[in-house]
Amino acid sequence: MAADLFLGIDIGTFETKGCVTDAQGNILAYAAHAHRMLVPQPGWAEHRPNEDWWADVVHVSRALLDQGIDPVRIAAVATSAIGPCMLPVDADGRPLMNAALYGVDTRSLAEIELLNAELGHDAIMALGGNPLSVQQVGPKILWLRRQRPEIFAKTARILTSTSYVVQRLTGQQVMDHFTAASFAPLYDLAARDWTQSLGDRIIAPEALPRLGWSSEIAGTITAAAAAETGLRAGTPVTIGTIDAAAEAISVGVTDPGQLMLMYGSSLFCIALTEGPLPQPGLWTAPWLFPGGGHASMAGLPTGGTLTHWMRDQIARELPRDDAFALLAAEAATSIPGANGLISLPYFSGTGAPLFDATARGALFGLNLTHTRADIARAVLEGIAMAVRLIIETWREAGVPVPVARAVGGGIKNRLWLEGVTDYGRITQQLSARTPGASYGDAFLAALAVGAVGPSDIAKWNPVEGEVAPNTQPIHDEQYRQFRALYEATKGIAAQL
Repeated sequence: MAADLFLGIDIGTFETKGCVTDAQGNILAYAAHAHRMLVPQPGWAEHRPNEDWWADVVHVSRALLDQGIDPVRIAAVATSAIGPCMLPVDADGRPLMNAALYGVDTRSLAEIELLNAELGHDAIMALGGNPLSVQQVGPKILWLRRQRPEIFAKTARILTSTSYVVQRLTGQQVMDHFTAASFAPLYDLAARDWTQSLGDRIIAPEALPRLGWSSEIAGTITAAAAAETGLRAGTPVTIGTIDAAAEAISVGVTDPGQLMLMYGSSLFCIALTEGPLPQPGLWTAPWLFPGGGHASMAGLPTGGTLTHWMRDQIARELPRDDAFALLAAEAATSIPGANGLISLPYFSGTGAPLFDATARGALFGLNLTHTRADIARAVLEGIAMAVRLIIETWREAGVPVPVARAVGGGIKNRLWLEGVTDYGRITQQLSARTPGASYGDAFLAALAVGAVGPSDIAKWNPVEGEVAPNTQPIHDEQYRQFRALYEATKGIAAQL
């Protein structure tokens, strides 16, 4: 039987999803499995690599095969996951602690300050094109070295989420260049290699994974992984990437000039450019393919996470399966501007472009007439205004962003989608299929074995609709107050 199908699996903050497609992009099977984000103390956010990542891969793989998929027909597997994460493993590849997650985990503030003082902000930017922030893994490795020396002494390799899963599938410890750029100051953007000079200060380059491109083959599924997942031993597995990049691929963002807005647990934005765009308020990385340009990025650590927070804190009585839709319907009964209520969505810091890890969330302007509908709308509009700040940063850097491809579970919330469009003054395009990053992974798997070319994603997932801006004076006024509120409260937030 011909191997003509492609399997993609993506590990998110709260859920792992997988799909199987054919060479035309038709989805033949889909599965998902939930897990939790651990917050052991304020400023920390963790996953358990075996219980959350690997167990989910096993569960989702078997759930897909149970839908009538013959593992012999799977030509290749690709994975993506939240990132960048920091996971130390021993010489046998076994985790030494829970994984510290992406920018939602802010434990490395002291190390960021220390590295900026020792290395210099300008030198760090010249080396990797990225300012140090809680999104970067380098400071978290230094945190491990300083705060957990007993674990650091046993560490043979630092992995991230995708590279750990690929190790469990193939036995290979590899990482794509897109992910590696988030390991600042350990990645040399010009050399496309690990920095050779910081071994004594942070970690030796030999303790970091081998580098490659996301659609390159990392290895093949081992007999042990096959026994657990049900997949065929010997099936090729790609190096993989971070979930946001796979999301971008899933909706056809492959070429310079294109933009993605990802409505996930975090709100992440990727604009593709011809060359690197080192900017103090943005992240930059090589895109997924050799010679495929660069990505300029920004994001908010708490996007969909805030909708979970609202459900759990102010809507506990709503049926859990319907709570998000019911809250969105309530929010739609409020008016633009939420009757004078403003939200700062910085519950885990600001992300890019502000890079303020001590920022706090806020609901400002409450009075006795405000309802849950106003609060829900204000939270969604706060996220929308944070996106406007990102878009303005790109425009100031000379990146044209008139149109974006929208992707992620949050696009089901029409009010949220319209809020970002109206506040950001940007048209958003919607694709025919919306399974998200796992669909992009399946495409990358097909690309890895030559079944498709990069431009074929437009055939797999064509644009079928759009949301155009309907900007009103209230949007500009609310945004002005949003910016003023952040400036007025950031000093107080830093002391809390």
